[in-house]
Order: sequence, then C-alpha cells, then structure tokens
Amino acid sequence: MSAPAWAPTLRALPRRRAGDASGVAFTVLTAFAAFLIVLMVAIIMGNITWFGWRTVTWEFLTANPRVGMTEGGILPAIFGTVALVILMVIALVPFGVGAAIYLSEYANPNSWFTRAVRFSVNNLAGVPSIVFGLFGLGFFIQFVGRSLDRATGQDLLWGQPSLLWAALTLALLNLPVVIVTAEEALRTVPREMREASMGLGATRWQTIRYVLLPQALPGILTGAILSVSRGAGEVAPIMFTGAAYFLPYLPSSPTDQFMELGYHVFVLSTQSPNVEQTKPILYGTVLVLLLITFLLNLTAILLRARLRARLAGRH
Repeated sequence: MSAPAWAPTLRALPRRRAGDASGVAFTVLTAFAAFLIVLMVAIIMGNITWFGWRTVTWEFLTANPRVGMTEGGILPAIFGTVALVILMVIALVPFGVGAAIYLSEYANPNSWFTRAVRFSVNNLAGVPSIVFGLFGLGFFIQFVGRSLDRATGQDLLWGQPSLLWAALTLALLNLPVVIVTAEEALRTVPREMREASMGLGATRWQTIRYVLLPQALPGILTGAILSVSRGAGEVAPIMFTGAAYFLPYLPSSPTDQFMELGYHVFVLSTQSPNVEQTKPILYGTVLVLLLITFLLNLTAILLRARLRARLAGRH
C-alpha cells in the first residue's frame, strides 16, 4: 500500500517537546479569542437586561404608544415584527430551497447559466442592506405596486410602503443565506441514497421529494433560523418599504404600514425630543426584540431537533 500524499508533510512537522512555549501561547490566544465572544455577549445582554427589565411590564407589552412615544407600550411594534418575519419566511424558504434544488440536482455545474447564478448569489450576499431598501422602494412599490394599482383601477393601494413589500424586500436580502445552506444540506445526503432510489425505479422528482428533502430538512431549517435572526433586526430595508414612525394601532392587512421593533429603537434613539425620558422605553424595546428573536430561533431549533430525532429513529 502506498503512503498517502500528506505523509511527507507529517514527517516534516517538528516533534512535540515538553514546555513548548509557542504551542502554549497559541492555545492561550485562541482561548482568549473564544472567551472574548462570550464576554461581549454577556456584556451586551447584561447591560440591556439590567436597564430594561423594569420597563417590560404587561402594560408595556400590550398597550399602544402614547404622548409622542414617551409613555404607553410597544404592542404595534411587537405585532409588526412578528408578522414581518412570518411573511418573510413564507416568501423566502420555498423560493430559496427551489433555487438550491435546481443548483444541486438539475443544473450543469459547467454551464454558463449555473456559473452566472452562483456569481449572482455570491454577490447578492455582499450587497449592503440599504441598497436592498432602495431596490424594494423602486421595484416593489414604484414598479409592481403602481402597476397593480393601474391594472385594478385602485387609487393607491399597492403602490405605497406596506408590510408585504417590506417582507419581500427582507426575503430578497436573506435569499443567499437560504440558498447556500439548503444546497449544502442537499449535498450532505449520501449519493448512495440517490442511486438506491433511482435504482428502485423512482423518478428524479420522487427522489428529491421522498429522499433528499426529508434528509436535508434539518439543514434547511438552519438557513431559516439564520434568516429569522437577521430579518427581525434589519432596519435599513424596511425604512423605505413599509415601517412607520408612529402608528398607535395594528395593521389589518398586508398592504398597511406597520411599526417594527428595530425601527422603533432607531426612532427612539435618534428622533426623540427627550432622549433621557425615552431611555427606559428604549432599553425595554431592545430587550423585547432580543427575546422575540430568541423565541423564534428556539422554536425553529426545537423543530429541527425533533426532525433530526425522527430521521435518526428511521435508521
């Protein structure tokens, strides 16, 4: 049996010596870098919790803002954030998973079209979020919305900022995340499972539906979890496409404007006439935003764990 290609590299490595100072220093530096991550999270969460927990009362969670947002609660912002994230996931996951299935199972990796799609996905991931907001304003509101208004004879229903256009803009922003994670999840399914399914007479579509997607579902949910975290905290895209400065009521349809927790934090910290008076509300709003994000993530993580347990039970 011939020696592996990396064997000469291993033989060239210096032998381990007791008291190797460089090795100890490298271990300490890497451990310190890992510790810094924990420290930053602890400081941020501790600061927000310390200054915000007294504000988070039942009235704060269930009342509308009053007196120039210096009193009352944040119910419209909570409702708007949850509705925004749910609509974004509904629009994002089918489209992103569909693109990932095409790239993984149907596309010729050497064709110009596949290379163009991968180039677009990679570059889309690096576009600043404010650019997505301007794109959503121009494409969804000015072009699609106004066209729908003219086609249906409406005065101004679709061609204005709304919950729907904000959700679609956020879905576009998170599309590269879902495509990449879903494609990686599909690639982790062993090729033998594909060949066994095709060998039993299943079509490619049946193999994807009954073999690949169930096996890749936990990985696909990972992409959805990442998009939920990012979507709930993004402010720049929704500034142009749907978020309102002050709306003391809940949106009744997807074509209504809405309040959002991240945008509410931005407004309180930059537009308030009395920053000191609104500081407790600001901390309370940030704490609620983090708790909602953690709750949505926890729900998706529990669902993913349950799916993995079910898949493990089948084997």
